[in-house]
Amino acid sequence: MPLLPNPSYKTPFWQFGGHLQTIFPSLFRKVNFRYQQRERLELPDGDFVDLDWHFIAAERKKLVIITHGLEGDSHRHYVIGMAKIFTENGYDALGWNCRSCSGELNRLPRFYHHGDASDLRFVIAHTIQKYGYEEIVLVGFSMGGSLSLRAVAEFPDAVPAQIKKVIGFSVPCDLLSSVKILSESTNKIYSTRFLRKLGEKIKQKENLFPDLISYEGYEKIKHFVDFDNRYTAPLHGFTDAYDFYARASVKPYLQNIRIPSLIVQAKNDSFLSPECFCYDEATNNENLFMETPATGGHCGFMLAGSEFSWAELRALEFAKSCRALCCRAL
Repeated sequence: MPLLPNPSYKTPFWQFGGHLQTIFPSLFRKVNFRYQQRERLELPDGDFVDLDWHFIAAERKKLVIITHGLEGDSHRHYVIGMAKIFTENGYDALGWNCRSCSGELNRLPRFYHHGDASDLRFVIAHTIQKYGYEEIVLVGFSMGGSLSLRAVAEFPDAVPAQIKKVIGFSVPCDLLSSVKILSESTNKIYSTRFLRKLGEKIKQKENLFPDLISYEGYEKIKHFVDFDNRYTAPLHGFTDAYDFYARASVKPYLQNIRIPSLIVQAKNDSFLSPECFCYDEATNNENLFMETPATGGHCGFMLAGSEFSWAELRALEFAKSCRALCCRAL
């Protein structure tokens, strides 16, 4: 039942392919929005994450928590665009930064990754305990979509009642197959950028933890498998890259979701393999909705002549709909 009809979304006519639909908004889209304040949240293990807030009223009732993608941050166009549309419609907005993504390197040798939603769960608990929010919507992009879904799917009995909806865009639900896709020559521009940015942090980490982390020979790393074998797996308790991909993929957990949740995957998203389109999981879970527009690229979804992207409009509609209306497409 929750396989939604293909929406009527149409990308701007001049964005004629998935790569352009991905790259153009990433480089050139501007959103007129500023957060009001930053809060540093100390984590139980001695590390920290930085939270960027925008409040609209004295009473804390409704909140959207937005999670960025790999090597993104709270100021990415898709995060602040989502924050703006929700604050204009009665929600406070929180764009939080994963460890080391707020402009300051985190304190511990470890980083963040697809398979660890514990920081997001701690952020959620903080917003409830300190501010008393009654209604929370989680929105995530790419890796942030994985984390948002995992936050409610991994331990479904422990999900706070305040979380009402979860929405993920461009989600690499099956990591191994997505890594293989990103290793193809047509996607070299993306993998090269990610590995360059990660390499800059590895170099800084080496200065702090020379006995644990080495940057030497980093230029030989050309694929995510090599990076994850050398750094992600040993730093985060996995046997190797393939153990990480298996255990960190959110797809096996989707069956546990008990909160109305929407996954939106563009069919021309070059980051996503066929395995990332979770049709069976949505068909077999009355709480999981799957929508697959023909275009949009990866975290793109721009609309001609609109301040907001189609993703932002769609997220707001899903968040505000009652359960009976969740399966209505735009």
